[in-house]
Amino acid sequence: MALPRCIPVLLLQNGALVKTVQFRNPKYIGDPLNAIRIFNEKEVDELVFLDLDASVKGTPVQIRLLEEISGECFMPLSYGGGIKTIEDIRQIIQIGIEKVIIGTEAVENPQFVKQAVTEFGSSSICVSLDVQKNNSGEYRLYTRSATKLIDLDPLEYAQKLEQLGVGELLIHSIDREGTRSGYDLELIKAIRRAVKIPVVVSGGAGNLEDLCRGVEAGASAVAAGTMFVFHGKHDAVLISYPDQAALKRIYSSIQRK
Repeated sequence: MALPRCIPVLLLQNGALVKTVQFRNPKYIGDPLNAIRIFNEKEVDELVFLDLDASVKGTPVQIRLLEEISGECFMPLSYGGGIKTIEDIRQIIQIGIEKVIIGTEAVENPQFVKQAVTEFGSSSICVSLDVQKNNSGEYRLYTRSATKLIDLDPLEYAQKLEQLGVGELLIHSIDREGTRSGYDLELIKAIRRAVKIPVVVSGGAGNLEDLCRGVEAGASAVAAGTMFVFHGKHDAVLISYPDQAALKRIYSSIQRK
């Protein structure tokens, strides 16, 4: 049985890699191409690149940079950030990126998502949901790199995306992002109950046990940033990734259930 995917999420800002905490205070990590070369050696399952500024500042998709990234990358690659048109998606896929991740535009123009699915197929289209719990304990949806509150229930929105034919959802917990405090397991369970399509979760993973708990809660795949780029209490930059033996060991108890 194939193991659940374990996916490093790398954040781009001005062409460089950065890491945030709750999507704020970006810290410089290094050159994206150098990081890819290391992840190639570690044979990661998949890589996700997200451009933090694209949706907030309205900057166009950096096709030239993505060409360089795709040319270095030996594993399946997904990209999100500033995708607004069918032509954006076409260019991204033509340079070898298997999957596009749509965020802001999916909320503001659902018909764009439907058109994208029709044009490129469900397996090429993922939609990201940035979710935060408010003071009343309710989950709320945000866009534009978690800066704009949207008057939509995240669970109902997820169901609508499934109806539109989206192939996968990428769920970011804003509260947990960059904190190493573990995934929001209740959010994962709620999304999993709401939809049947694959759900990738991100935000909060700090160790292998967190990855296991995410899968146990219902995630189809687990994603993380901090635990794959930082090391130690002082957050020294160190690219890492668990080997297949370690992943098989932590997932084995789930697979026996």
